[in-house]
Amino acid sequence: MQIYIPSETDRLKKVIVHTPGHEVSLVNPELKDELLFDDIIFEEDAREEHLDMLDLFRTAMPEDGEILEITDLALECLQDEGVRREFVDTLVDELPYENLTAVQKDLQQLSADELLRFVVEGSISPSSHFTLHPAPNLLFTRDLAAVVNDTVILSKAAKRARARESLLMELILTNSETFSDVKNSIIYTDGSQSIEGGDVLVASEKVVLIGMSERTSFSGLMGVAGQLLAGNVEHVLAVDIPKKRSSMHLDTIFTFSDVNECVVFPPAIEEQRDNVVELYKSGDHIVTKQHDSLKSALEILLETEFTFIRCGGEDRTTQFREQWTDGANVFALAPGVIVGYERNTKTFEALSDHGYKIMNQFDFVDEYSDKPFDHKTSGKIAISFQGHELCRGRGGARCMTLPILRN
Repeated sequence: MQIYIPSETDRLKKVIVHTPGHEVSLVNPELKDELLFDDIIFEEDAREEHLDMLDLFRTAMPEDGEILEITDLALECLQDEGVRREFVDTLVDELPYENLTAVQKDLQQLSADELLRFVVEGSISPSSHFTLHPAPNLLFTRDLAAVVNDTVILSKAAKRARARESLLMELILTNSETFSDVKNSIIYTDGSQSIEGGDVLVASEKVVLIGMSERTSFSGLMGVAGQLLAGNVEHVLAVDIPKKRSSMHLDTIFTFSDVNECVVFPPAIEEQRDNVVELYKSGDHIVTKQHDSLKSALEILLETEFTFIRCGGEDRTTQFREQWTDGANVFALAPGVIVGYERNTKTFEALSDHGYKIMNQFDFVDEYSDKPFDHKTSGKIAISFQGHELCRGRGGARCMTLPILRN
């Protein structure tokens, strides 16, 4: 299967997601902070909201488009007994703080379904007293990897709560037929370094942005940047962002809505200066160049003028409120065709002011249910979708998607 992402906005063709399952119902409110959730989620409504979002995706995607469920990919890999045994050994070795050696033999006896349930939900069986915390963040598949052109960056989670997810993604990358053509094009992060997919944005085939955030370390950023620059990428923009829960990744404060348009959280993007460093190769060395702003860096490297659309509009308080509910975390289905939470009304008003037609998810699906969607004739569209439960986990449309192929 072809894997290729040349930009953030080319038409979506294949994407990996995870519809919320029972794991979100296992989050104890007293442990929600440790599990990186700001609130508890009602499973049934969250699942319905997510499935409705996927219906919207299918409507906008080409006929041969494909939405892949990450647990289906993992289950496919775990059907092989040898792969299961190796994966159990990896869990034991990579998660020493979980004391899995105590149940290693039990884990080796599990079926593929049982082992996957253990990784996602934390329980071996109803009769076993050995449990782990659930992995509710699996919903946010974006953070597990990033595809840049035909290279896959395997994320390494900064927090223990997401460590099992990283191992699950590695299992898929190295064993699934979906990634058989890119097994030799995987970038790994070693040691105590960390990098997560929410900090990687592909501006073009030659220019990639990486946020240095709460979740992506300086060493992790530099290690990945060096490997990208050794390939077809010519420029990496390292963007230093606030190390806060509210801005945990670059894509929580900055996303592309069109080829040269972005939705931004002004206090962390427009009002910052000298926080962008360009990395590029000169001979055998990596050279750095500081830029005074992200906007000017993009305009210089991509040789086009950029428009920054403000999350929350012009009002300061609304900017903070709507960034908190992922107003800046939009996801492009095609150039100028984006989706985001309907609750961020001022962000949608700002998009309307910049020429976007505003539609809700149901009207969009109805309009294109009996005819193919063509972004080349539709004009720019900002589609709102419901996410009253989904947004409690602190992640928007981009956070919940891992694109692996765009046309």
